[in-house]
Amino acid sequence: MSELKQNFFWDEVVEKVQNNHKSKQPFFSMAPMEAVTDTVFRRVVAKAAAPDVYYTEFTNASSMVHPKAKFSVQGRLAVAEDEQQPVAQIWGSRPKEIAGSIEILADMGYQAVDINMGCPDGTVIKNSSGSDLIRHPDLAEKIIVAAQSGSLPVSVKTRLGFYKPEEFREWLPIILRHQVAVLTVHLRSRKEMSKAPAHYEHIDEILAMRDEIAPNTLIQINGDIKTRAQGIALVQEHPGIDGIMIGRGIFENPYAFEKQPRQHTLEESIALLNLQLDLFDEVSETVTTKHFEALKRYFKIYLRGFAHASALRQMLMDTHTTTEVREILTRELAKVYAAVADDKHIYRDNAAASADMALSVNKQK
Repeated sequence: MSELKQNFFWDEVVEKVQNNHKSKQPFFSMAPMEAVTDTVFRRVVAKAAAPDVYYTEFTNASSMVHPKAKFSVQGRLAVAEDEQQPVAQIWGSRPKEIAGSIEILADMGYQAVDINMGCPDGTVIKNSSGSDLIRHPDLAEKIIVAAQSGSLPVSVKTRLGFYKPEEFREWLPIILRHQVAVLTVHLRSRKEMSKAPAHYEHIDEILAMRDEIAPNTLIQINGDIKTRAQGIALVQEHPGIDGIMIGRGIFENPYAFEKQPRQHTLEESIALLNLQLDLFDEVSETVTTKHFEALKRYFKIYLRGFAHASALRQMLMDTHTTTEVREILTRELAKVYAAVADDKHIYRDNAAASADMALSVNKQK
């Protein structure tokens, strides 16, 4: 069993969240997402409504330590000078490479590392990594031990099981026995992907397991939580939860981490889009070339729930540069604002748009 190291990074996270609160409060984090949580989008979310913790995109440890391949992952690990330091998430199946990559991360200024043991991607699984480690616990343990030989506090993100959710009863104790700083559990099996509802019914058993095996390990819950309010409600039902991780919910509502939810305007949403365009260009020019096509997945975050949103998005989907996007926005936004003047340019996330639609249907009955 590994001795628990001084986890100054996570201690500071918890302490900062608890300031000015008499009752226990969870910390909130934005999930590491492939081709999403880079320095560009992290800074956009920080502007909209900041979580307590950010993660990088998951990065291949083998590429990090390979002399010729290391440059291919530098964009994934880039952190802006004015940006809050994220947790680096890495993946791999070779313990020595895991240990070597953590030395590199420490030299880069990272203060904490997370090991991905839950990714369901087929390519990652073929490389004996991600959720495949659930089927190979001996290798998973070697990876954790190698990671803990470094100077950074080590956390693990995983799923309940590979084939069945109930596998958590054998799988999670293996991780907990190594006294990791944080254990993040996506409440689904790999087989379920994101098609089944998150298994909240297992939370209390997981918390009891933690309390018995590794009482100093923080438990963070992930799956089907789309807003801070939903996260708070879940913690009230299960007070032993230390942290809440939001992933895909950020694509439905860029203000998901807002502490005091309020109605936002379309102008605010467009400002976030413009910020993303500016940061996209900045990183492409100063760090690594960004692929424009990947930027298109974000348009729906900012352009939804108002008249002509679909038409405007389609125009942007046909663009090939940030300059073209800006030209269309300059040309079309005056028309859009005029069309939504009656409702004061209100921006609607998915939930608000659905509620408005339901209200409209009821009025017509």
